[in-house]
Amino acid sequence: MEELFLVTNPGSSSRKYGLYRDETRLCDLHFETENGQIVCTFRQADGSRKKFTEGFKRIGDTIRYTREILDKEGFLGDSVKIHAILARVAATGEFFNEDHIVDDDCLRRLEDEKRRAPLHVPVIAAEIAECVRAFPDTPVITISDSHFHHTRDDVHKYYAIDIDLANRAEIKRYGYHGLSMGAVRNYMRDNDILAPRVVACHLGSGASLTAIKDGYSFDTTMGYTPLEGVMMATRCGDIDPAAAVAIQRELGFNEEAVEEYLNRQCGLLGVSGASSDMREILDLRADGDPRAKLAYDMYIYRIQRAVGEMVASMQGVDALVFTATIGERNAEIRRDIVAGLGYLGFKISDAKNGDGLGDNLHVNIASPSSLPIYVIQTNETDAMIRRAKILLGEKE
Repeated sequence: MEELFLVTNPGSSSRKYGLYRDETRLCDLHFETENGQIVCTFRQADGSRKKFTEGFKRIGDTIRYTREILDKEGFLGDSVKIHAILARVAATGEFFNEDHIVDDDCLRRLEDEKRRAPLHVPVIAAEIAECVRAFPDTPVITISDSHFHHTRDDVHKYYAIDIDLANRAEIKRYGYHGLSMGAVRNYMRDNDILAPRVVACHLGSGASLTAIKDGYSFDTTMGYTPLEGVMMATRCGDIDPAAAVAIQRELGFNEEAVEEYLNRQCGLLGVSGASSDMREILDLRADGDPRAKLAYDMYIYRIQRAVGEMVASMQGVDALVFTATIGERNAEIRRDIVAGLGYLGFKISDAKNGDGLGDNLHVNIASPSSLPIYVIQTNETDAMIRRAKILLGEKE
């Protein structure tokens, strides 16, 4: 019997699913609301698409509809079944620093975590519970987005607070984007370009930098939650806790409201006052908008500063990597970041940088006199499936 993997990626108002044979994508399903109606866009690997609109009542029930559509379209049947359902989990605590086959204990811990991280966990917790109900005979696996960073030593994990409190309340720097960083590390190793000391920049709507030393996470910019670190699309990144308290007082927020504000109303959106989309920021900046220029300049500077921090942690660097949506696609941002890193031995080739990835999975955009500067297409799903196979005892 052929066995497939179903990967779920829930958003606050949408749901995405991907069906895979090993690491090969067979089809995607994207549920979202259009004109008050839930619509599913179904896309096969050959690029063909169709839309389904009938019978969808709640966005939270889409996993059930997914099974019906996959049956209807001939992807499941007597000789084909879903081997496991995989869900990425970005959550605090040591338990979620590991991957787990979901059981009653895991579901209980997800419920507890909803109270600890009310912005990041409730959607994925609800999705996982629905997956268990819709596929009672199929393993549902939580894949930790922090696990890649578990190799860091205590110096990089702890905050400068009472250690007994940190251990009791599990208040530590867990780090995130671990699936992306693991995928980049795996790709570099598999293609014989993994240098001893790498600074990898995951630049998407969320952004973080990781120091990869001898193939393992050595340090990273994100901390207890994905809020810490560099400036992002809507997250402020590093901020003095006293400044956060001042914001809370000024706006009359409670604790949850100020956390939501720092995560969803700051970053590029807050500074520019106009957009969280880097493409729009670039357009506004080109038109002379001063706040868009400030947002862009802050974004570039904070990434450059974070590169320096990662290099300092490893006491040197041998290669730089750009990945994720902005890192892979935006030549201007890569150029401006590297322009401030000449002191580290990095110099970009304008021609290679302008060409970008093209149809390749990686490219070296460094000039001949520079240390390597790679643009690498990240593949988090590949990393999830590899980890699921290990958990299921199918891969060394």
